[in-house]
This record gives sequence, structure tokens and C-alpha cells, in this order.
Amino acid sequence: MRKLKLQMQVSLDGFNSTGPNDEQKWVTWAWDEIKQYVLELADSADTEIIGRKLAVDYIPYWLDTLTRQNDPMYELSKIKGRQQKVVFTKTLEQSEWENTILAKGNLVKEVNKLKNENGKDIIVYGGSSFVSALVKENLIDEFHLFVNPVVLGKGVSIFNRLNNWQKLKLRKSITCDSGIVIQHYDLIE
Repeated sequence: MRKLKLQMQVSLDGFNSTGPNDEQKWVTWAWDEIKQYVLELADSADTEIIGRKLAVDYIPYWLDTLTRQNDPMYELSKIKGRQQKVVFTKTLEQSEWENTILAKGNLVKEVNKLKNENGKDIIVYGGSSFVSALVKENLIDEFHLFVNPVVLGKGVSIFNRLNNWQKLKLRKSITCDSGIVIQHYDLIE
């Protein structure tokens, strides 16, 4: 069975955005330090799942980045360009993007169907409400959290919809010179 992996930037106090549009102006930009980890994690998946709200700007951004070889994100855009995208939506009737399908059914059934398909793992990056719905349903198997050296005091947490606690096992922790701490946890069932 394929795993669903989450990569997300979070503050030290556990928030991943500070407003209704998933604002992340507080994120520490340390691409040189985290690049290899991000590329390897992205390359471990051949499918990316996305909520509709994020997809509208996210997919065009990465398609545009794929046309700019000098962009620091170009290597990552090549990986993302190869990945099949699955947009979870109740409102879109068709996808306007190549290599993208729409998932319009029950979240748990749709994700489990993807997990049971052949191929590499599946990855999700955000947005907040979509990821919190995945967390609530225990659908994320691996958490790759990039803990930034900032305290926000308030914001949105991907864990805000939990009905019960989830037990995680720390697999790896990497401290970066920028102050970012990459934490890799597996969900324990």
C-alpha cells in the first residue's frame, strides 16, 4: 500500500498559516539547506493530492516555474511536472491542467483508493483546511514538518480538527543552521 506523506512548514508553536488565505510570510527561506531533503521527499511520490482552493494558484505557479530553468525551484518543478495531480473538489467540473484529475467523492474513500493503486507514494503540501481534514481522518502516514524558528501566537493548525489524539513515532530530526528543524514522524495506528 502506498503511503500519504505530508510536507509542511510550521511555526514553533504549531501553526502553519496566519490567515484565511494560508499566509506564510513568516516562513524562513533556507532553500540551500532544505533543498536536498525536499527533492528526495518529492521524488519518493508519483502522485500529489491538492485541495481545490490551493490548486487554483498552485498548479499554474509550478507549471510556470517549469519554464524557467534559472529559477531556484526549477528542479522541484520538474519532479512536480511528472507527478499526477489529484484535486479534491466539490465545485470544479473539469480540470484545466495537464496530468490532473478531479476527486469528487468521499475524502476517505478517494484517498484509500489512491493508496491502493500501484506506484510510488503520494504527497500533500497544503492548504490548511484540506490537510486538517486528512489529519482528522488519520489518512496521513508520514509527517515531514519544517519547524521554523518563529512563534506566531495564533494562526491555523493542521491539528485543529482532531477528535482524538494521534500517536506519532519520530523517525528523523535534522537541525539546520537557519534554525529550521526538520522533523519526520510516522503515524502509529
